[in-house]
Amino acid sequence: MEKITLQTLRQRQAMPLELKERFTETRIRQWHEFFQGKVYVSFSGGKDSTVLLHQVRKIYPDVPAIFSDTGLEYPEIREFVKTIQGVVWVKPKMTFRQVIEKYGYPIISKTQSQYLYECRNTNSEKLRNLRLNGSYKGNFKISEKWKFLIDAPFKISNTCCDILKKFPMKQYEKETNRKPIIGIMAGESFRRETNYMKYGCNAFDKNNPNSMPLSFWTEKDVWEYIKKYSIPYSKIYDMGYTRTGCMFCMFGVHLEKGENRFQRMKKTHPKQWDYCINKLGLKKCLDFIKVKYE
Repeated sequence: MEKITLQTLRQRQAMPLELKERFTETRIRQWHEFFQGKVYVSFSGGKDSTVLLHQVRKIYPDVPAIFSDTGLEYPEIREFVKTIQGVVWVKPKMTFRQVIEKYGYPIISKTQSQYLYECRNTNSEKLRNLRLNGSYKGNFKISEKWKFLIDAPFKISNTCCDILKKFPMKQYEKETNRKPIIGIMAGESFRRETNYMKYGCNAFDKNNPNSMPLSFWTEKDVWEYIKKYSIPYSKIYDMGYTRTGCMFCMFGVHLEKGENRFQRMKKTHPKQWDYCINKLGLKKCLDFIKVKYE
């Protein structure tokens, strides 16, 4: 397995786009050849997966793209996905409403939501203590800043993404025996940086192998690539949105400066805003963590 340090990652992130393209193409070929062509592109309709699909199909035009129709995508994303050939739509078994009612709301971050869920629901004093106080080997605990959420008057969970996105993909993999190529970048979070340093672009040795050949790219690279090859992309980006994941997800909204995603949604998608804020109950969550949405 390739040994990757943080310095190695930084050096790769600093490479010019042309060199990154060649590096990425090599990793795609390795993945495709290792699994004898039984691969697919996880396609969200966002700019990163759009660039990834273009890179893959430059080499292997017949690789399928799989889109998980969660019901939470921006209308502009769904319309864009419909314009791309060779896309297979898969659906989750639960709706977002069913997920939040059974498990809880996605709030703060995946890690903090997981820790809060475990702390509030476990029967294990050992796990509860770990989530409250951490471990000598590392934190593994609820941030002091968010401990007040232990007493929040609503459920909190990190399971939303798994149920609505990952499980339908896993079902597709099981039915087809194809392995995923995913368009995520290490620079998006500490967890993804750590994952890249552990596995590199092609995680052959994971229990659930996956390829992330854009891991060392930056957002600037993605836009430069789109411009270079005149690649069509969803018009949602021309409406002021930089993040095009699930519309009703609250992960990271507390970090957004200026007009946040929900304030922008009220202007651009008022029907969806009213549905998530008032009917799905995001209002009480955002009020509790003091995030504006109007």
